[in-house]
Amino acid sequence: MAPLKRTALIIFLLIIAAGAFTAWRVFGSNTDFSEDKKAFYIKTGSSFTDVMAALEEQKILKNPGTFKLIAQQLKYDKNVRPGKYVITKGSSIYNIAKILKAGRQTPVNLVLIKIRTKEDLAQRIGNNFECDSAVFIALLNNNDSLLNFGLDTNTAITAIIPNTYNILWNTSVAKIFKRFYTAHDIFWNNERKQKAAALNLSTQQVYTLASIVEEESNKDEDKGKIASVYLNRIRTGMRLSADPTVIFALRDFTIRRVYKKYTEFVSPYNTYLNSGLPPGPICTPSIKTIDAVLNAPSTNYLYFVAQPNLTGFSNFATTYEEHMAYAKQYQQWLNEYLKAKKAAVAPAP
Repeated sequence: MAPLKRTALIIFLLIIAAGAFTAWRVFGSNTDFSEDKKAFYIKTGSSFTDVMAALEEQKILKNPGTFKLIAQQLKYDKNVRPGKYVITKGSSIYNIAKILKAGRQTPVNLVLIKIRTKEDLAQRIGNNFECDSAVFIALLNNNDSLLNFGLDTNTAITAIIPNTYNILWNTSVAKIFKRFYTAHDIFWNNERKQKAAALNLSTQQVYTLASIVEEESNKDEDKGKIASVYLNRIRTGMRLSADPTVIFALRDFTIRRVYKKYTEFVSPYNTYLNSGLPPGPICTPSIKTIDAVLNAPSTNYLYFVAQPNLTGFSNFATTYEEHMAYAKQYQQWLNEYLKAKKAAVAPAP
């Protein structure tokens, strides 16, 4: 082969090799982490320089320099979008650049089950989203902001229907709360509203009563009957005298037994001292519990106490005398149970 032809062939092969190498760099696997997926967060107001620094610091890419060139070619450097982006192991530089440029965020799956205080809710929001928990608690404590939703600082939590919410990471506090309230509006359909009206309660009052029932029992079979006890007390003018409201008023959720000294604590949430429902819920009740209140059976029960066993069920009574008999049975069993438990863990002589 003539020298000139050989040189041309070598150059051609080098061009092919360079092209293949470039294609491999751009379209081949280029992630630099061991996990199957990794979340990459871009804060609001971030510049392209900030994005590059974060990519290198978090070891997202093997070749950040190549990413920079591709990103500039795609004009991503002029249009950085904040958010949470989940990068899959083995992704190419081109695909990552396209995801970031298009702003294809992965929503936060916020699971809300039982939350007791506004502070707890705000902390959950702060831990899962870009916004600060202090900003969210400020909204929950601002009557002017809540007025638009027909709420106040006591009833703000009634907007929260426990569920899983898919919300973008960089969503503002106001929009997150509006998302909750939209789900609240969907939940309170005409059927549920009619059932609440039949109980002579507003939807917020049903929610508040359900929050007490939620704290009283984890047995779905008992929740409707417990709700009937409190509904009967409301109708007859009795105070609810619900232990969970005292615990909430004290803000000490380590309390297991409510003694008389606790029931004397002055608070609008203490239903031993105040008639009717407290001014707001004491936790976020489950949908099952809310529906248990709405569908509470018609009973004459005015009292309930735990059964003398470890099942978690309660004995229900119509009269105080009957209730005291059940309470005595439970107290005797509890004393014996605690005595036996103490003896079982006592060191051998």
